Amino acid sequence: MKKLVEQSVIDAFFNGTHADPFSVLGMHETERGIEVRVLMPDANSVEVINRTTQNVEVVLDLIDERGFFTGVAPNTRDFFDYQLKVYWGNEAIFIEDPYRFHPMIEELDNWLLAEGSHLRPYEVLGAHFTECDNVTGVNFRLWAPNAKRVSVVGDFNYWDGRRHPMRFHADSGVWELFIPKVTLGQLYKFELLDSNNQLRLKSDPYAFAAQLRPDTASQVSALPEIVEMTDARRKANQADQPISIYEVHLGSWRRNLENNFWLDYDQLGDELIPYVKDMGFTHIELLPISEYPFDGSWGYQPLGLYAPTSRFGTPEGFKRFIAKAHEAGINVILDWVPGHFPSDTHGLAAFDGTALYEHADPKEGYHQDWNTLIYNYGRNEVKNFLTGNALYWLERFGLDGLRVDAVASMIYRDYSRKDGEWIPNQYGGRENLEAIDFLRQTNRIVGTEVPGATSIAEESTAFAGVTLPPENNGLGFHFKWNMGWMNDTLSYMKLDPIYRQYHHNKMTFGMVYQYSENFLLPLSHDEVVHGKSSLLGKMPGDAWQKFANLRAYYAYMWGYPGKKLLFMGNEFAQGREWNYQESLDWYLLDDFHGGGWHKGVLQLVKDLNKTYKENTALYQLDNKPEGFDWLVVDDNQNSVFAFERRDSNGERIVVVSNFTPVVRENYRIGVNEEGEYEEILNTDSAYYKGSNVGNFGVVTTEDIESHGKAQSISVVVPPLATIYFRWKKNTKKAKKTAIKRTKTAEIAMEKPIKATKSKQTKVTEIKVKATKADTVQADVAESKVTKAKTKTTRTKSVKSDTVKPEVVTPETLVTENSAVKSTAKTTAKKVTKATSKKAEVDAEPTKKTVKAKTAPKVVKEKVATVKKATVKTEATTTKTAKPKAKKTAEE
Repeated sequence: MKKLVEQSVIDAFFNGTHADPFSVLGMHETERGIEVRVLMPDANSVEVINRTTQNVEVVLDLIDERGFFTGVAPNTRDFFDYQLKVYWGNEAIFIEDPYRFHPMIEELDNWLLAEGSHLRPYEVLGAHFTECDNVTGVNFRLWAPNAKRVSVVGDFNYWDGRRHPMRFHADSGVWELFIPKVTLGQLYKFELLDSNNQLRLKSDPYAFAAQLRPDTASQVSALPEIVEMTDARRKANQADQPISIYEVHLGSWRRNLENNFWLDYDQLGDELIPYVKDMGFTHIELLPISEYPFDGSWGYQPLGLYAPTSRFGTPEGFKRFIAKAHEAGINVILDWVPGHFPSDTHGLAAFDGTALYEHADPKEGYHQDWNTLIYNYGRNEVKNFLTGNALYWLERFGLDGLRVDAVASMIYRDYSRKDGEWIPNQYGGRENLEAIDFLRQTNRIVGTEVPGATSIAEESTAFAGVTLPPENNGLGFHFKWNMGWMNDTLSYMKLDPIYRQYHHNKMTFGMVYQYSENFLLPLSHDEVVHGKSSLLGKMPGDAWQKFANLRAYYAYMWGYPGKKLLFMGNEFAQGREWNYQESLDWYLLDDFHGGGWHKGVLQLVKDLNKTYKENTALYQLDNKPEGFDWLVVDDNQNSVFAFERRDSNGERIVVVSNFTPVVRENYRIGVNEEGEYEEILNTDSAYYKGSNVGNFGVVTTEDIESHGKAQSISVVVPPLATIYFRWKKNTKKAKKTAIKRTKTAEIAMEKPIKATKSKQTKVTEIKVKATKADTVQADVAESKVTKAKTKTTRTKSVKSDTVKPEVVTPETLVTENSAVKSTAKTTAKKVTKATSKKAEVDAEPTKKTVKAKTAPKVVKEKVATVKKATVKTEATTTKTAKPKAKKTAEE
């Protein structure tokens, strides 16, 4: 019998080298009639069934024993819908022939993919459920322009690359095949005969789901529905809103106690989100979720950019997690890694035998630091792949923003390279112009297509315009991590307090460039790994000082301009470095293990978030100079800093930090507005396991010039602590009234005595008037003190049985009681010296008391001395009837 297909063509199919299967397989019109050709390896026989009549149109001839069948349907010259009835032994199976279907890619899609300008390439490429000629199945498409043959392989075809070779669209480099009856969850890959005739098995770059490592197959999954952006989510991302981000690695935040296995997306939604809500954070930032092969990369070496990692469940589960966050009023940001990818053979490396996604030259395409490959941003299809991925996460999962990883490594060709190890750009410069263009384009598209979504750059250099709009020649990010501030301040905090006076500028230098970008202050995962120690471990001193330092630093950060980011575990001062293979040390919040120290830091962070969100002055004008003013910037000898935060409505918060273990009594600070300043937060409060030194809730300005300001306040600044004072607007007028009363008494004393009364009688009347004026002020002051004492706040003193904190385990870095006692004695000595020195600095100090029954003994004695002096002075004042303002000055 004469063969209808040449043997060489048949051999090409079985050898896996045939590049155009649709030119041979399926239904074809020939001189002899309608011919059907089928490649069905190892089948015994094949019948062609008319789908309309259900009749057998033709029994195909086996012309190659390996499984190639062909035959001509008699009595017909028209194409018809058909099925194949395939026999393996005595068992028959009905199969839809993939090669009877027409091309499904739209002409416009094909053109946009070829141009690399398709906004959403993931809607075309990858694996998509579809229906053709009333037959359901999955349409597979892959971009591999230099491959000689591509087949779909999976558990639906025995992973046999001979069975489903794909159709090639030469104008776009896209391969396509619709395979009927493929179902949700089935595994697949693409088998490529590359440009060098090497066989490669590749995962789908556009797969929506993937297997858990060490398996590497892609998984058929439905394209998620679009999640619309809401006004509330959009508002929460704006620069004039409070943004406090909790950075989370889902695999180690908390684990199953029984087997140390991960929690799934639904369990995380039930446990993580209420915790974040209770802590007062506004956003969650997730370390990369895109599927990745190596746990130790924490997700920063992804291969399945479109697939949420299967470590924690399904894509649907991840989408439910985000929905739960939104229900709780929390926005979700995803760490996104478009800068590099690992060289695993099943991934993007040498995808079709050429450097398709990466650069061919290692000087451009290889990351020496991370042993990864760099995307070729000069290739439009690669940019399309990455930009489309940004839209995919934001639109299809409802994420609220992207934090772009390692931007510096993208925009500089010589990043972490020596001379001779990099290639300059076309102008001879070091900038990666193609990467810069990609970032601008991506941010522009995100801003247009998903208005309200935020983009954040982890960029560690002085590259200009990171947060400027693309139309102003910027990169178009909304925020930039302030790595300079983080490095400077942490290096300052690591120093022993005695040496901090010589590095004062590390805490202030950030204001030199504060308004060059829209900054976010990060204390991220990078600062608690690779031998860097935990944040608590970085702090100097004994246990008391370590915790006090950290509390003071947190409050300084929350008061400083810029949005906030804190990595998980730091909110309760975990003592050891972060370990991605274990849960956080939650047991430290138990008083038995943590001695209350860690719980105190947890409570402080909660109160910081609450205070931050309730006071617009702390966030509204982060990026504008009028929102900040240094009040004390040059007191390096005392390591004291004070600044004022403001909003557009005139609200004011004064932040005062003391980074020495010495109580600063009667510390005078010049302020911009007169009136009362209420202490609203004190990191030394006993609530946070501090020594409980502070102020009486409210301090009042005086007409004493200080730091270039006409008005000033005199405060007690606790050791190693930060305190917040909120200006009370409605007290300005009341203060003027009190001053007016005092002046009336002064004028009365200066009036000449009339002759109608004796001199002694007139003097007596003057004394009575002065005494009344003084008594009015004294009553007002006493009322304020009483009110402050009865008011319950986080700055109020708390009675405790002992001054010294409890002894806790070595894990918390807490020393024995003897060390704490030694610290208290040293602190007391320094208090005495500092007080003496402060008396020389302040020419006219006002009397202050230390609000703490738990203060060191020397401080208590000093309080008693001040009180005795006060009582004696007040008695003298009443006797002599001198005005209170003059009396205070004389003291």
